[in-house]
This record gives sequence, C-alpha cells and structure tokens, in this order.
Amino acid sequence: MKRIVFSTVGSLGDLHPYIAIAKELQVRGHHPVIATTDRYKLLIESAGIAYAPLRPAEAQFGGLESVAARLFDPYRGPEYLVREMVMPYIREQYEDIAAACTGADLLVTHPLTMAGPLVCAKTGLPWVSSVLAPASLMSSTDRPLLNSAAWAHWLRGLGAAPYRAVTKLAELLARRWERPLHKLRSELGLPPAAHAALLQGQFSPQLNLALFPRVLAEPQADWPANTVLTGFARYDGAVADSNTRQELNGFLAAGERPVVFALGSSVVMIAGDFWDKAIAACVKLGRRALLLTGTPLARALPPGVKAFDYLPYSEVFPAAAAIVHQGGIGTFAQALAARRPQLVVPVAFDQPDNARRAVGLGLARSIPMRKLTASTLAIELAALLGEPSYAACAAQRFDGLDGGERRAADALLGGQAIE
Repeated sequence: MKRIVFSTVGSLGDLHPYIAIAKELQVRGHHPVIATTDRYKLLIESAGIAYAPLRPAEAQFGGLESVAARLFDPYRGPEYLVREMVMPYIREQYEDIAAACTGADLLVTHPLTMAGPLVCAKTGLPWVSSVLAPASLMSSTDRPLLNSAAWAHWLRGLGAAPYRAVTKLAELLARRWERPLHKLRSELGLPPAAHAALLQGQFSPQLNLALFPRVLAEPQADWPANTVLTGFARYDGAVADSNTRQELNGFLAAGERPVVFALGSSVVMIAGDFWDKAIAACVKLGRRALLLTGTPLARALPPGVKAFDYLPYSEVFPAAAAIVHQGGIGTFAQALAARRPQLVVPVAFDQPDNARRAVGLGLARSIPMRKLTASTLAIELAALLGEPSYAACAAQRFDGLDGGERRAADALLGGQAIE
C-alpha cells in the first residue's frame, strides 16, 4: 500500500480532479491524502478521503466575495493571487505539506502549492506535478489566451518567437513575486531554482500529469518532459437530495429543455447582475432557464425560470438546451461530458483559453463576461441555439474525454512515479 499525498488550493475545480484520482487509488488498495485549505475538510472526508490541513485558513482572508473580486481582476488578479494569497504564507505551506508527507511515498502538487517541490528536494520524496488546463503549460507553439482583452489576441498572433520573449519577461516578473519562496529555498540549504515556480519551475522532471484530454490540446515539443495526458478526472461532489431532485425533475418535465446557467464555485461569488441578464435574455427569447446561483436569489422569478443554490453539474447539464458557463476547467469538463452546446463567458485565468478551445471544437460561442449585457447574451444564445452545427459538434463522443482518474493512477503507480 502506498501513501500518496495531493496538495492543492483554489476552487472546487482545483480540488475535484484530485478527489477522483484519490478514490481510484483507494479502490486499488492505496492510501491517498489530500492537503488543502480548511474550507474543503468536510467535503474531502465525506468522500471517504483522508484530509490534511494546509494553511492559510480561509478566515485569514476575510469575506470571500471581496477576495474573489480582486482575484478575478483580469489584469491584477494573478499578482494578487501570488503576492498576497500564496507568498505571505509560504513557510506555513511548507510546514503543512511536510507534515502531511510524513511516511508518504509520493507527493503530487497543484501549480499553486509551490512549497511542495521544496519539501521533496529537502527530503528526497518523489514528486509529481500536475496541471488542470492547457494554459498552464505555456506552450509557445500552442499559445494560450490568458486574458479576454483584445491585446491578448494580438499577442497570440505574433508567433512563437515573440511569444517566447514575452514568456522570458514573465519569468522575471514571477521571480519578483516569488521572493519569499526563493528566500525560504536558500534557508533550507537548497540550490537556487533554475526557473520561476509559477512558470517552468512548477513541473517535475519525473512526471507531469496533464489532467485534460488530447482533444483540448495536442502534445507540443515544448511541453515539460515526461508529461502524460490523462483526460479529465471528473468528480462532482454530493448528489442532490431527494426533495431537490424531485423539484428539478418536475421543472424539467414541465416544458422544453432549459438553458442552464452556471458560474462554477468562484466566479459565482462576483456574479453581480449576471442572473438578471440571464433571466432577461431568456424571457426575450421565450426560452426556459435554470440558474445555479450558489446562494439564494433574492427576487421573484418569471414563469419558466427556476433557480437552485446548488445542483451537481453531472445531473443537470445533460438536460440543458445549452449551457452558459464561465469556462473554468472543471465546469468545462462537465459541459463537454454532457454533450450539449455551450456559451462561454470567461473572466480570467485559464477561462479565456478554455473558451477559445471550446469555440475551436465547433460546439461553443464565447463572449467575455465584461462585455455581457442582456442584449448581447440574447444575441449569442439565439445564434447558438439557432445553428444546428453547435449541437451536432457537442453531441460527438470525444476520445479520451473521461477516465482521467484511471490513467493518472496508472501513471502514478506504473513505475513512472513510484518504483
């Protein structure tokens, strides 16, 4: 039996894939542990997985809504994330990962658990890195779209050589943000890092798990060595209770397929008037709508519109006429698996790039959240629902879409990570 520790922080999209892999490892007789913020302790334990605490605690950041607003600023969000949410607590992160790894055979890191590689370098523990979306690989030949502004499209169009130059500038900037990490590294007696931890330094030379399918990104020559594409490792949390399911089934049976609106577990905190725009657009189009709002919606709803605080995406997405979502990789994975057309409204981080890839597959349209009005939403939905090719493309069964948890477990246990 192997003790395998997963370290991760972020949204549910940054947690669910590791739960899926952990459950697969349990089936095979191993002992997985997930080290993450206290926000997810009960969720992890309810899935039957061992939990280890990873600071900082959620309460140290104050209100989640104000944090989310700063985090999803398309320009300053990454800097806020690294310099104010990760680096001030990097020593605590190191201590907690080291404690979780006591007696472990392997550590698997998320890109933001930057102290994990230091633990492995100090102790000799085998280290596997992982990425959840193609954007994290920062390929110069399959250049990600990292912002939904026009200049980002212009930058992508410059070609591989100029993009590599921009990446070098990003390396210098990231090293400035990461000074507390590099200071800790020096204090631990470790040699200077060759690359910024936020960029190339996040990848293990032993094994890097790319937890998405080939249909999203073909392997590139400049991907990290020993990268293994696994497909999505999907997990969808708790199932709906019987009363909620009965309420949902009643709504679905009362008319045509609804347009389903969902914003993941983070963007939903900064939804603002998004739900009002969604309702207005569907009323204008004469379409039924189902809203997954995260918190109760404090307004009366017109006929044909239903709101739920929470429903498992795997239960509701297949019943949609179309799915409107923010483009987070976890939500995108569930939407692809549901085989329904999509309208992606990205905000920041990997979302614009995921939206670009969805559009490239022919199953989606996209408009940045910052440009969204009730009118533009109605126009985009009408175009999506009025063109049969979107639904036809979405209905395809893409090879390698699922089973990521099995392929990841195979890679972790099959000699590439643990002898």
